[in-house]
Amino acid sequence: MKNRREFLIKSALGVAGLVAAPAWLQGAPSLIKSYNKPNSLINGVQIGCITYSFRSMPDQSAEATLKYVTDSGLSAIELMGDPAESFAGMPSSPVNRMRMFQLMRKQRDGGELSSAEKSELDEMRAAGEAYSKEVAEWRAKADMKKFEDLRKMYKAAGVSIYAFKPSAFGKNNTDAEINYGMKAAKALGASHVTLEHPSDDAHTLKLGKMAEKNGISVGYHGHEQETFTFWDTAISQSPKNGLNLDAGHYIAAGNTDLIPLIEKQHKHILSMHTKDRQTPANGKGNLAWGSGDTPIPELLNLMKTNKYKFPATIELEYQVPEGSDAVKEVQKCVEFCEKALS
Repeated sequence: MKNRREFLIKSALGVAGLVAAPAWLQGAPSLIKSYNKPNSLINGVQIGCITYSFRSMPDQSAEATLKYVTDSGLSAIELMGDPAESFAGMPSSPVNRMRMFQLMRKQRDGGELSSAEKSELDEMRAAGEAYSKEVAEWRAKADMKKFEDLRKMYKAAGVSIYAFKPSAFGKNNTDAEINYGMKAAKALGASHVTLEHPSDDAHTLKLGKMAEKNGISVGYHGHEQETFTFWDTAISQSPKNGLNLDAGHYIAAGNTDLIPLIEKQHKHILSMHTKDRQTPANGKGNLAWGSGDTPIPELLNLMKTNKYKFPATIELEYQVPEGSDAVKEVQKCVEFCEKALS
């Protein structure tokens, strides 16, 4: 494991030219600064990616995730909690989450679980609750230096972290966990944390006030419950509350005022998830970019024309075609953005 981790770190740093660069270049700091590094700032528009996009890749470590990001040509990301927290030493989960979600989905969709499946799900839920307590205890004492080390590793490869999304900001999380998540985000260099909108005004008020004390912002993500006024209450509660807008879900919800929403809220948009979904009339599908109804080129050029500074975050949610993988598909999304902004 130690040798593997060292190899991955060297591979990641190699992207920055710190391992593989010729000897004469290693002695020229001004040239090394941008040598062989990704750059997804396209004509003033920062194209990023949420690392959730790489969930189907075999290795979910921080080092492997960095390699996926740089291979995709990206220089900025929204980082999910697992790669960073595992790097920082968080205990591993004893629960097979894929199996647990499979059983929960079957139950939710009206399927009847067998007695063995019910027992299996009950055992996993109990183990999950015990694990959550273990994680809460770890988070309360976590060393922020590990997150700073991760930031430095990513920065050396040319990747900045603008948002962090650990599972630390829910209504069931302790105040210590919330503070931990915000402090970890700052150590990673992020300007904001993100979470699913809790649909609870008291909780968004609480998070906003805690964010003010921690000097960081909170971006609330929405799915098909997004509307033109969806974020108004949270924004009014704290200057640190803002939008983690999802443009694709907004279209799938049947809204027709996405451009006016962005024009109105651009100062409060912290980052924008970008995917190509269909309208309800067309089936709400999540499709390869350019195949759906999300006006991605128009959105990107609106950002370019008006010099909006929030990033457009690629979120790969359509089915990865046979013979491809998540990295190749994210590369296609980056190329789509390059063409749209050229």
